[in-house]
Amino acid sequence: MKVCVIGSGYVGLVAGACFAEYGNNVICVDKDSKKIENLKNGIIPIYEPGLSELVLNNCKEKRLEFTVSLKEGVEKSDLIFVAVGTPTSADGSADLSAVFAVAEEIGKSMNGYKVIVDKSTVPVGTAAKVKEILGKNTKHEFDVVSNPEFLKEGAAIDDFMRPERVVIGADSDRASDLVAKLYAPFVLNGNPILRMGTVSAELTKYACNAFLATKISFANEIANLCESVGADYEDVRKGMGTDSRIGRQFLYAGIGYGGSCFPKDVRALIRTSEQFGRLLRIIQEVEAVNEDQKLRLFEKIESFYGKGGIKGKKFAVWGLAFKPGTDDMREAPSIPLLLKLHEEGAEIRAFDPVAKETSEIYFKSKVQYGEDAYSVLEGADALLLLTEWREFREPDLQRMKSLLKSLVIFDGRNQYRPDSLKKEGFEYFSIGR
Repeated sequence: MKVCVIGSGYVGLVAGACFAEYGNNVICVDKDSKKIENLKNGIIPIYEPGLSELVLNNCKEKRLEFTVSLKEGVEKSDLIFVAVGTPTSADGSADLSAVFAVAEEIGKSMNGYKVIVDKSTVPVGTAAKVKEILGKNTKHEFDVVSNPEFLKEGAAIDDFMRPERVVIGADSDRASDLVAKLYAPFVLNGNPILRMGTVSAELTKYACNAFLATKISFANEIANLCESVGADYEDVRKGMGTDSRIGRQFLYAGIGYGGSCFPKDVRALIRTSEQFGRLLRIIQEVEAVNEDQKLRLFEKIESFYGKGGIKGKKFAVWGLAFKPGTDDMREAPSIPLLLKLHEEGAEIRAFDPVAKETSEIYFKSKVQYGEDAYSVLEGADALLLLTEWREFREPDLQRMKSLLKSLVIFDGRNQYRPDSLKKEGFEYFSIGR
């Protein structure tokens, strides 16, 4: 099939490469000429395991191409996926200006029947507005489909290639059938293609992310209560997780969720509920709890050193990205924590396997960087573990002892066993234990 993907960011590039891998002719469009030139030269703008190889292979096979010309992409394609950014506006709603601008340009570029697919995460009613804009700018037939993505950063290729389900929101059988045909090779394992109306599809994505964010904030609240009553959250988590009605996923305590999806989508859903006069009070608290949780480790640090005692202290940091497997720093819990420590007069030296460049935008000169995990430990008063990269899971404790000034660890991801570290002479602080 002939597919155009507008927006060559995280979602768009993964979608384009995966569609091409299944034999489709894909043209990816982006207005950033430097990004397009880099992609043509095999330089991938984001870190995602397996993505670089997929892009390079399909470019070589001439199934995947890149252009800055939206008109060219539209004219060459039958299916046009819109995967542009929908950042949070000042009022918490999704900023749809890029989606609407693209819709207008698509309309002006159409040369026949097209199916326009909203792949970006967009609030209820967006498909209807896109349809209205297209209708004002073209005389050709078209349909608008909502096809939300469910990709986990760090596992996006596998998620796209083997989706648990594909959601197709359409008000036309013709369009729904065409999109279902495109996705058919991805669900040969029997996982479902769910067909519904556009509004239901738009809300499905937000409902999923809001529910998962709720589990995380609930877990963190229970973990904080565990500390107050003397319980061990790891035991409580296992007790909850083995209940089939609850499940094990998204129950790990820590310093809050971040990334490009959960924070943005929770806020947008809250804003939608306000606009329709049906407030989602639980979801409002989910966001509030998460924002507080991002500074939970600071509370522990300040309690340990005393009010004003952070000034002049040197902290080593392992991990900056909001989760392992990605260089994404959007809404990362490390940001407010490290900025708060810097504000209190601390010296910070950090290491992240892939997020150095993306983190510099947020920290600038406030954070120094090391070349590896152990180099940042030298002379540090404490280690802060903020992202649970695999390489941090089994550290060389003897080497750590020789480098740290004081044997103190603040673990924001509960990676280590408290009893084991205490036996080795470390003072160890985690979440809920």
